[in-house]
Parts: sequence; C-alpha cells; structure tokens
Amino acid sequence: MLISRRSHSKVMKGAEPPAGVTTCQAPDNMTYKEFLANKRFVLESSGFDIDKSMLNPMLYDFQKDIVRWALKKGKACIFADCGLGKTPMQLSWAYQVHKHTHGKILILAPLAVADQTKREAEKFGYIAKVVEKQNDCIDGINITNYEKLDHFVAKEFAGIILDESSILKSYSGKVRTSIIQNFHEVPYKLACTATPAPNDYMELGNHSEFCGVMTRAEMLAMFFVHDGGETSKWRLKGHAESVFWQWLATFSVFVDNPKNIGYKVDGYDLPKLNINEMVVDGDVPINNVLTLTERRQARKDSLQLRCEKAAELVNDSDEQWLVWCDLNDESHKLHELINGSVEVQGSDKDTHKSESMLKFSKNEIKCLVTKPKIAGFGMNWQNCHNMIFTGLSDSYEQYYQALRRCWRFGQKERVNVYIIISAKEGCVRENIERKQKDFLKMQGEMTELTKEITKKELKNTCRISTPYEPNVEMHLPAWKEFAT
Repeated sequence: MLISRRSHSKVMKGAEPPAGVTTCQAPDNMTYKEFLANKRFVLESSGFDIDKSMLNPMLYDFQKDIVRWALKKGKACIFADCGLGKTPMQLSWAYQVHKHTHGKILILAPLAVADQTKREAEKFGYIAKVVEKQNDCIDGINITNYEKLDHFVAKEFAGIILDESSILKSYSGKVRTSIIQNFHEVPYKLACTATPAPNDYMELGNHSEFCGVMTRAEMLAMFFVHDGGETSKWRLKGHAESVFWQWLATFSVFVDNPKNIGYKVDGYDLPKLNINEMVVDGDVPINNVLTLTERRQARKDSLQLRCEKAAELVNDSDEQWLVWCDLNDESHKLHELINGSVEVQGSDKDTHKSESMLKFSKNEIKCLVTKPKIAGFGMNWQNCHNMIFTGLSDSYEQYYQALRRCWRFGQKERVNVYIIISAKEGCVRENIERKQKDFLKMQGEMTELTKEITKKELKNTCRISTPYEPNVEMHLPAWKEFAT
C-alpha cells in the first residue's frame, strides 16, 4: 500500500500508517514541486500470481490480463466502459480468490443486477448464490444488494467486490463509510465501474480509500486545491496532474476500448446514436435561462402533453421501449397511457423491481417505465434500442448512465433517443450535447494520460514467471569446508 503526505500537511495528523504502507515525506528544505518530481511511488502488491491458462477460456485476452493484474495487486479498481465485460472479469477474480484462500467472496451490486450477475455466472460456469443475510452465504461466490449490507459480517469474507461502485454516490455517506471501514481488513478487494467522470475527484477518492491506498482527504491535500474558494470544488494542481494519473494507475485500470491499449479484438465499436428533441407546446424552445423552481414548474405544466407524446411513440411501435421519467406523476401517467407498460417506482417491493427489470432483459416486457436513479446503473439492455426521456434531472451523469443501458458495446442496432420537453425548459438537447462533448473530451484526455501506464502495468504484472522452488540439496566445496 502507499500513502503519500506533504511534511507540512495536517491531514490525518498523528495517525499511524497501516501495515504495508510506505510513507513519503518531503524534507523541510524541499519545495512541494521538487518533492513531486523526486518522490517514488511504491505500491506493494498484496495478491498472487496465476498462469493465464488457468483463467476462464471464455474471457478475451484483454479481460484475462486485467484479471491477472487485479489478482496480483490484491486490491484494485477496474474502470471499464459499458459492455467491456466487467461482470465476467469480477466473477473470474472472485473464483480465483476463493480457490486461493478457500474463503467466502461477497459481491455487492445494485438491485436487480444481483440476479443478472448470477445468470452471467452460470453462463461462464461458476457457482454463485444470491443471498440476503450472512447465514445464506456459501463457501464461494455470494451476491447481494447494497441495501442489504447491514445483514453481513465483513470479517467473514476473504474478498469483497463492489459492482457498479460509482453508485455509492447515490447512497448516504453512512453507507460509503460503512463499506470502507467495515471491510478495511478484508485482504482482497475489487471495485468495478464504468470509466468515471474525469472531474469527479470525490469518486476517485472513494475508490482510493476503499482499496486502502490513500484516504480521500489525503488525496485532496496531496494533489488538489480548492477552486474559487468553494470547498466542494477541487482542481488538480498544475504541476501534480501527470503524477496524479500515474499514482491512480498503480491500482486502477482505465479501459474505454481494448483497441486503445494494444489489443486486437473485434466487436468493440459503439453503434450510431440518434438523439431527437421533441417540443410539445411550441415550435422552438425558449432560450432564456430558468431557475430550478421555474424548470420544475414548466415540467409540471407540460406533464400531460409530454406523457401523451411518449405514449404515442410507444403505442405506434411493435418494438421494445425504455421510458425514463423524473417525477412520480410522470411515471403514473406514462403507465396509464402506454399499452402493456410496466412501472417500476422507488416505493415498490424489491421483488417487483428485480423481476420487472429481468423480464425486460428477456424481452418479456414491451415497455419499462422508471427513473434513472432506480435502474440507471448496471443493467445490460442491449436487447432494446429505443429510449425516451420524458423528464430530465439536472444530473448529466444520471442521463449518461441511463443512456448507456442500451447504447453500449454489444448493441447491434442504432440507438434512438427521444427527449420530450416543454418549450419553457429551454434548449435541453443543446445543453446535453454540450455537457456530453465536454465529458467525452475530458474522458478522452484521462484515458490518453493513463493509456501507456495501463499498458505497462498489464504487461509487467501479467508476465508469466516460474517461482523458484529449490529441490536439490546444495553441498559446499571441500576448500570452503576446510577454510571454515
């Protein structure tokens, strides 16, 4: 493990570094810039080596190399874009950790994703059980929901996996703290999520702290400054940027496309995306800037018209549709107007949520009506290529995650997205496209910065080596015995 501090930082004052931690401090006569330029990051791997041939033959080469790297690290993060096979990679990692330790493995996943993971395990030949409490667990791979975390005893597990780990931002600080603190002593840890937002440093700090590399507070003190005096906004120090990404890549793999890190593999091309903006109460959106309250009122005023337009699109089609909404009233009205639709609300029982989402995966439901915060993470819905947003929150990430349920690697059709708005809401599509352009630009810069480091990490860690096992007795030469 690695922990890095400035000698003049008061973060974690008086705290002793945990076992396996190398503490880097700058001498009093060295500037911080000189310290960054001269220090060496030493991240001690706490895992084990495994021959590539021992991994599941159904995995692609890049997936095998990532799994081997993560097993060698012991505690690691896989940031891989939607459709790159995070589920089979984490299942392979879990199986090998169980074989190595003979201990229980726990996968924490969003609701409904647990059953989806179990189905994926069966496909790849693993035995996995969806569990609700500690007594349900088997000696092997166990899967549960984040909501059931309190029903388990952390010390009973040899390995812990956070599936769709970025979802932790949607939970209370209590849940995040519980995972980080309670599973602190678990020897093997893996966090898997899509490539994180490049400027979401809190998320990266959470992952660092989960892996026991550096606390979020220490990471911020080391690499960042407050932006404009707002304590909630952080900006990388100019001279620390490259060092920060180098440090992050010592325990994280960033993959937006396996081709970008040197692998020759077919099928990893995103389908075309067709975004349509439909204005229900005017010809052209109004360009004036509205307050949050004004936007909410505009959405309520146009609710009937927007839901009717969505219902018209779905009812006139024989294809499958995913309809996202933002308000409970929208959800109810959509379900009322759309023939054969199934509504999933936050207040529904977990069984209804899970069963509905899985039935949609199997194309047994023509139209699913729900919110991004309920079903926007983790589900693989390549079976559907038509999507409607009848309401949008101010969270671009929720929109992006919802979009990627269908617009992902493995999707064979062009994805059609309809954003139905009121003219009073302004140019929603232009705003989304601007945010998406900024997001993809920053994401591209991040993956470009880490691409060579990732390739080097995978190459170094996954080099097959034969351990030295002496089995021939050594005899000292006669002259040595005489001299002694």
